[in-house]
Amino acid sequence: MINSFPILDEYENYMLAVLNRSDLTVKNYKGDIVMFFRYLLRDKKLVSSSMEINEIDVSDVDLKFISKVKTNDIFAFLIWLSREQNLNAASRSRKISSLRSFYKYCCVKKHYFEYNPTLELESPKKNKRSPKYLTLDESKALIDSAFNAPTATNERDYCIVILFLNCGMRLAELRGINLTDIHGNILTVIGKGNKERTVYLNDACLEAIEEWLKVRSTYKIKPSAKNALFVSKRGLRLSEDMIQIGVKNLLAMSGLDTKTYSVHKLRHTAATLMYKYGHVDLRSLQTILGHANVSTTQIYTHVDDDLLHKAVESNPLSGYKPTEE
Repeated sequence: MINSFPILDEYENYMLAVLNRSDLTVKNYKGDIVMFFRYLLRDKKLVSSSMEINEIDVSDVDLKFISKVKTNDIFAFLIWLSREQNLNAASRSRKISSLRSFYKYCCVKKHYFEYNPTLELESPKKNKRSPKYLTLDESKALIDSAFNAPTATNERDYCIVILFLNCGMRLAELRGINLTDIHGNILTVIGKGNKERTVYLNDACLEAIEEWLKVRSTYKIKPSAKNALFVSKRGLRLSEDMIQIGVKNLLAMSGLDTKTYSVHKLRHTAATLMYKYGHVDLRSLQTILGHANVSTTQIYTHVDDDLLHKAVESNPLSGYKPTEE
């Protein structure tokens, strides 16, 4: 099974070299495009209908086939994603973005053909929900669990949790931290789109990093990971999966639901706690989180149920009793 084709490889190079997309973004876009053409090959009965979607070879997809795609084909794909794959609106929207970008490259940049089936596409409407986050007490419980975990890697895992909860970093950003990125209380991280931003480290972060570095110095680190802040006991840079598994175990130890909370929810938690308790203004929070648009940051301005209840109770009419005539 081959999961690429010549034009897609060409587009991948364009994303990396010209658009300066991150490796993760390129991987996700490429995966979305491959999934669409696998679906189309099966839908058009060019492969057996009994084939599993991930087993379909797309190496024969060529310009002629790509140019014949109609908007209705993409609509059918989106329906399949929703009904058969149970993908939510956000996931379907990303697949539309991937296809839009790919067809823009084919039509506008390379002029391979004129008809662009993605031009009239609208992204599925997303349900506006407040992000899931840990309360202050739950956050403290997680920190306690990480600090007291009876494992050989608890200094490292504690440091990871502290950085997530205090700095609101993304998973890829934390994994990619190098020793040379840390200068006193200033950390430089590479965010989405390979954009560099500054993260300020508070005392909790600095102390956690210091304790972890003492343990890290006892590891036999492979040459490829010499500069990596977070490494495994085998001396390799920690993978995203290993970080997620470690955090999941600590969440479970804290008595928190691992189906509700995840690494990304720690980013939500950091943002919410900063906004709620630190009274950080929206623009500052946008900078801290590395959001390109302030509208993305606005999801953290949600108000919890306790505050809503207090707001209603504080209404001057709440205790008013009418005068009997």
